[in-house]
Amino acid sequence: MQTDNKNYRLWQATGKSMAFSALTVVLLLSAGVAHAQMYRWVDGNGRVHYSDTPPTTYRKSGGAELSKQGNVIKRTQSEAERRAEAERAAEQKRIQAQQNKQAQLDRALTQTYTSEAEIDLARDRALEHHRLAIKGAEIRGEAVDANLAELKARIANIEKAGRPVSPNLKEQLDQASRESLDLKRTILNNEEAMLQVREKYAADKLRFRELTGKP
Repeated sequence: MQTDNKNYRLWQATGKSMAFSALTVVLLLSAGVAHAQMYRWVDGNGRVHYSDTPPTTYRKSGGAELSKQGNVIKRTQSEAERRAEAERAAEQKRIQAQQNKQAQLDRALTQTYTSEAEIDLARDRALEHHRLAIKGAEIRGEAVDANLAELKARIANIEKAGRPVSPNLKEQLDQASRESLDLKRTILNNEEAMLQVREKYAADKLRFRELTGKP
């Protein structure tokens, strides 16, 4: 009878151990099921797919990670969506930078001038600089053109007489021609600059009027 009690206790311990192991397995399996996720994505043909593992194109095509109940846990953007979002962010950044720059210009404008008359005065000073540059180029151009005409006449007479034109004379002609072109270019550049000055200060006056509300 003593042997029976010993066997009974051994059987009881073994049964409890087996029951505990079985329970552990069930709990682990249940935890695995509870944490199992589903993935939803759309392929290149527009068909919707569901799977317990993400596709190889998941990062490119995008999709949604679902819970066991079918609720969206996490959404992965497609490559096209990420690119579009990056473009929107870049455009917003560009707009913000432009707005900041305009705000700085507006502050400088209102801090520099107190009236439109002061803007006109600044414009006239800027124009005067270019007028003087044009006047100086024109005066110098007249002298260079006269020298150029004289050199051409001398060379023509030499060639008419059948004599060779000296290298020094040819070099003087080349230098005078280059200087004449440079002076004409200087006049043209300053005329264009004067046009830009007028446009700039006209825009400044208009913006000053908008900021200050002065007629």
